[in-house]
Amino acid sequence: MTERRPATVITGASAGIGAALARVFAENGHALMLVARREHRLEELVEEIAAGGHPRPDYQTLDLERHDAVEQLAGAMAQRGVEPEIVVNNAGFGLLGAAASLSRAEQLAMVDVNVRALTGLSLAFVDALERRRGGILNVASVAAFLPGPNMAVYYATKAYVLSFSDALHWELRPRGIRVTALCPGPVPTEFQARAGFVGQSNPSMLEQSADQVAREGYRALQQGRRLVVPGLLNRVTTTITRVVPRGLLTAAVGRYNRKRIQAR
Repeated sequence: MTERRPATVITGASAGIGAALARVFAENGHALMLVARREHRLEELVEEIAAGGHPRPDYQTLDLERHDAVEQLAGAMAQRGVEPEIVVNNAGFGLLGAAASLSRAEQLAMVDVNVRALTGLSLAFVDALERRRGGILNVASVAAFLPGPNMAVYYATKAYVLSFSDALHWELRPRGIRVTALCPGPVPTEFQARAGFVGQSNPSMLEQSADQVAREGYRALQQGRRLVVPGLLNRVTTTITRVVPRGLLTAAVGRYNRKRIQAR
C-alpha cells in the first residue's frame, strides 16, 4: 500500500482568515488541501501560493452544509493519496437579527457549517493526526465567551466550538494531537457582508487583520496551546466576561447588535 502524503486541511480557505491561514501554513512549509465552495477563488489562491515558491496546494470545492461533506472530502483525499496532518476548521458564517425573525433554514444551515461539519472534521481523521503527531485548529470567536441577542445562533455555535475544542485538547493530548481554539475579535473580511452588517460596525480599536489573526493562531497551534485570543483588548474583553454578571453582558450585547440592525 502506498503511503499517503501529509497535508494541512483548511476549510473556508477562499477568503478572509481562511486564505490568510493558507498563506501562513504555506510559508512554514506545509503542504495544503484547501476547501471552500468557490472554485475560482480557490484557484486564485493556489496560483498565488505556488507563485510564491511554495508547493502547489491541492484543493476541493465543497459545500459544508451537505451532510455528506466529511465523507466527500475524505474520499477526495484518499483518491489523491493525501491524509491530514493538521485540520483547520475555519469555515463558518453568522447572521445579524433576532432569531425568531431570521430564516430558520438559514440558521440551521449555520449550525450545519459552524458546528456539525466542524465536529465531523475534527473527529474523522484522528488516527491520521495521531500518526503524524499533528493537530486541530478550530476557529471560534470572542463571541464564544458571550451570550448574543440579535445574533443568538451564531454566538451559540461559537460557544460550542470553544467548549468542544477545550474538551478535545484534554482528550487528544495523550495521543500526541494538539488542539487549539482560535478566538479572534472583529476582523474586516467578507464575514460582515454575509452576516448583514453595514459600514463600520466594529470598534476599530478591537479590529485586527486576517494576517495577524492567522499568524497568532499558527503559533499557538505549534506551541500546543489550548486557546489563543489575538489582540490585547480582545483578551481584556474575554477576561471581563468572567466577572461581569451574565445578565448585564446579555443586555449589553443585545443593545450593541440592535444598533447594528438599525444601521442597515
